[in-house]
Amino acid sequence: MTERPWDAFLTEADHAVLAKGRFGRRMGFGRRPAVLVIDAQRYMVGAEGEDAAWPSSCGAIGRAALAEIVRLTRAAQAAAVPCFFTRFELDPDGRDIGIYARKRDLLQSQHWCLTGTPGAELAPELTPHARDIVLVKKKPSAFHGTPLLGYLLDRGVDTVIVTGGATSNCVQATVFDAASYNLRAIVPQEAVFDRIPLSHAVALFDMDRQFADVLPSTEVLSWLATLRDGVAPGA
Repeated sequence: MTERPWDAFLTEADHAVLAKGRFGRRMGFGRRPAVLVIDAQRYMVGAEGEDAAWPSSCGAIGRAALAEIVRLTRAAQAAAVPCFFTRFELDPDGRDIGIYARKRDLLQSQHWCLTGTPGAELAPELTPHARDIVLVKKKPSAFHGTPLLGYLLDRGVDTVIVTGGATSNCVQATVFDAASYNLRAIVPQEAVFDRIPLSHAVALFDMDRQFADVLPSTEVLSWLATLRDGVAPGA
């Protein structure tokens, strides 16, 4: 079995708990997927050699994951699978930051997630198709306060492939909400990213244990290649 980011942290006792409770079973792909690209924005991935100027950049880790996200979105677009891109952005005066202001300063930087600044833009490597949708969100989950669920229902989606960052924040919040709406959640391991490796590993473990299938990106790409008009064979 391929080593997973969380394997190094689990003890024999942990494995026994997982086996006893029968955690981590595969839910599998459904019949009609959508790809969710969570906050793959310039403020999240910074720029080569300039990360010190981007206060929330995930650096090289983010840019490596971004390359995988580009591969996945292009494969999805070629298979007529809808893609939804979220952008987390806040008003420069902080009127919409809410409770987050009690945990994080409102950074007055063109390289953060302030509305109208370069930092709030999608990473330039991403190219939404004409049929794709870009959503602005104000909270961690892509579902909270957005029309995402309605769009998924309208398209008959039963499986969301969740990519982007950060793994332990907005990706995980989106996966948990997807499970609450009885959507299958697939997380391509190389297409999500975080600032802290421990946070990344534990978040992937928690999602895979209970609410999602964490899979190699190659496996997800192979499945997307089997779709016709956005629908799985035999569906």
